[in-house]
Amino acid sequence: MAEVVKGWGRGGATIAERELGWNRRTIRKGMQELEHGISIADSFRLRGSKPTEHRLPNLLEDIRSIVEPQSQTDPSFESTRLYTRLSAAQVRHQLIEIKGYQDEELPTGEVIRQRLNQLGYGLKRVAKTKPIKQIPETEAIFKEVNRINQQADDDSKTLRISIDAKVGIKIGEFDRGGKTRTKTVAFDHDFSTCPALTPYGIFLPEGGELFLFFVQSKLTADCIVDILEQWWISVKNRFTHIRKLVINQDNGPENHSRRTQFMYRMLEFTHKFKLTIQLAYYPPYHSKYNPVERAFGWLEQHWRGSLLDSVDTVLRFASTLTVKGKNPVVTLARENLPYRS
Repeated sequence: MAEVVKGWGRGGATIAERELGWNRRTIRKGMQELEHGISIADSFRLRGSKPTEHRLPNLLEDIRSIVEPQSQTDPSFESTRLYTRLSAAQVRHQLIEIKGYQDEELPTGEVIRQRLNQLGYGLKRVAKTKPIKQIPETEAIFKEVNRINQQADDDSKTLRISIDAKVGIKIGEFDRGGKTRTKTVAFDHDFSTCPALTPYGIFLPEGGELFLFFVQSKLTADCIVDILEQWWISVKNRFTHIRKLVINQDNGPENHSRRTQFMYRMLEFTHKFKLTIQLAYYPPYHSKYNPVERAFGWLEQHWRGSLLDSVDTVLRFASTLTVKGKNPVVTLARENLPYRS
């Protein structure tokens, strides 16, 4: 190529690039070889920086030793990749803390991420092991709860109630699934600014009575005991003979037996109303056996695909629910007064 261009004289390189598509740098290299009589060897391998493994030969093995215990295979078995719960930044931090690397000698988090991919690891939320539900301890708890419930039902001076909360209801024209007899048009997405109501139920299994409290604030231990006090004040004239309350509930974070604020407020409740309280907790992951959960299921079926576009609509739907031939007493907790339709 250089010999041809040289024969064309001045401007030959420009003509060769334009007419023949030859690269001018390649032509310049050939002209130098003709002038000096030596062959110029390419040195592409000497260009750029060395890979990290050239400076840190044990890096990949150290990464593997950190990530391997925190990984699992693809649960769907659709690939041979391993998934880890550790991010690249966490792996880099552990290389410093555990393996003794210096911060300045390690590559960036992006390079660590690339090496994780090369090793066959992918960042993904690792599924937790599902808890074992059927164990001897569970059967023992059920046996004790059933004994307490039966003893309460047989005692004329003991009243058994079931309490629990339902997932908060967003107020708005949102699609909740289900079908209604009337045609409704709803939004197919939620908005973060919409208000919400949290239903809290008190159910009397023997009488089939349901009391629904709709809470607009966050449900806390104090809120639960306040609802119990409000309920008992409204019904105590009917139960003047009652000396003991047996409360069925699940072991939630707001009302479990290790929640000191909840236990403190319950102790105040017993002293205030001169009652004996016995808490009967259902086993973990078995809250569906709590009788009030069935009432929540009936409520969900009652309003089904209807639009709960206002607080008043929610309260009206709840007040028309029928449980064993009776309508529940519905209260908006903020107003502190029963709602009447």
